[in-house]
Amino acid sequence: MGWLYRRLIRPALFAQEAERVHDFTLARLAWASRHRWACNALQSFLGSSELPVELFGLRFPNPVGLAAGMDKDAKAVPAWAALGFGFTELGGVTWLAQPGNPQPRVFRAIPEQAIVNRMGFNNDGAMALTQKLQAWRDSGCWPAHPVGINLGKSKVAPLNEAAADYANSFRALQSLADFFVVNVSSPNTPNLRQLQDKAALDEIVVAMQEINRQSAIGHRQSGKPILVKVAPDLSFDALDEILDLCQKRGLAGIVATNTTITRPASSDAAVSRVYAETGGLSGRPLAARSTEVIRHLYRQSRGSIPIIGVGGIFNAADAWEKITAGASLVQVYTGLVYEGPALAKNIVSGLRRHVELEGMKNLSDAVGTKV
Repeated sequence: MGWLYRRLIRPALFAQEAERVHDFTLARLAWASRHRWACNALQSFLGSSELPVELFGLRFPNPVGLAAGMDKDAKAVPAWAALGFGFTELGGVTWLAQPGNPQPRVFRAIPEQAIVNRMGFNNDGAMALTQKLQAWRDSGCWPAHPVGINLGKSKVAPLNEAAADYANSFRALQSLADFFVVNVSSPNTPNLRQLQDKAALDEIVVAMQEINRQSAIGHRQSGKPILVKVAPDLSFDALDEILDLCQKRGLAGIVATNTTITRPASSDAAVSRVYAETGGLSGRPLAARSTEVIRHLYRQSRGSIPIIGVGGIFNAADAWEKITAGASLVQVYTGLVYEGPALAKNIVSGLRRHVELEGMKNLSDAVGTKV
C-alpha cells in the first residue's frame, strides 16, 4: 500500500495545491466516518495490531497518534481509528471561530519531505466543536481510542486575556474529550509563543486546573489530563522552566515538538523558495531537533514527565528513535502526507518487531533506553 501511494497516488495529489488536497481528503474521510460499513472496510485494510500503552490513566491500543492540525473541526473522528491510529488529537481549536491566515498558506518542499504552513488556527470555534463531538458520541460511532483536543488562543484575544480565552474553550469541551493539549507554541498566531514564558503559561494552566478542580467536586475523579505543547526553538533553559511548571502544577505531560521557524540550508532553488515562506516547518528537517528536545526533557525530568514525541516521523525506525529518546507515545502529520494511509499500521508493525527483537515485554520498556 505504501509503495502504491508513493508511486501512483501521491504524484497526482502533489500536482494540486496542498490545502485543496487536504480539504478533499478530509471530506472523503468525513463521508466514510458517517457510514459504518466504510469505516469497517478501512479498518480491515489499514487497521493496526495491538501494542497497548497505559498513560494519563488512559489505555491507548497502540502508541501512534494523529497530530493536531489534520482534523481541526472533528469532521472525521471515527475514520482515524479505522486508519490504525491509537489516539487522535483534534484541533487546534480556539474559543472564537476564525478563518486563519490568507491563502495560500501550505507549501510542500518535496525533495526534503517537508511542509511549511501558516494556517493560523483556522477553525469553527470551541462551541461548534462541542456540537460536533456530541453528535459523534450520540451517533454511536465514537472511536475506541483516546481523543484529545489541542487548544489555541483566539487571534483577537490580547495576551493578558489569554488565560480566560483558553479556559473558555476548556470549560466548553472538558466533558467531551479524554485529554487536552495547551498549544502556546504555534508560530502562526502573532505573539503566541510569548505564552511559553513560565509566568504566562502558569496563568493559563492555573485557570484550566481550577476548572478541573471544580468539575471534580462531588465526583471521584481528578479532572482531565492537561499537557503543554512546546516549540523546538526553545532553549534548554526555557524547556527546564516548563518542566518545573509541569511538576509544580501537576501537568500530565509534554508534547514535543511543534513546527520550527528555523530553516536548514538548501541548494535546491525550489526548496529554498518554500523555505522562504513565513510559517512553521515540519517533516524530515525537524526530526533531529525534536528528538534532541525529547531526550533533554526525559533526562532532566528523569522520566517523571510523560512525553508525546512528534516531528519527522515517517516510519517505525523514526518512531523507535523518539521512544528510546524518552517519548511514551508518538504522533504523525507530515509523514502521513508523504507516506500515505498505511503509515500508522506500518509503524505499529515495525515497533512490535523492535520490541520482540529487544526481548522486551511491552513498548514502555523501551522508553528512554538510549538516553
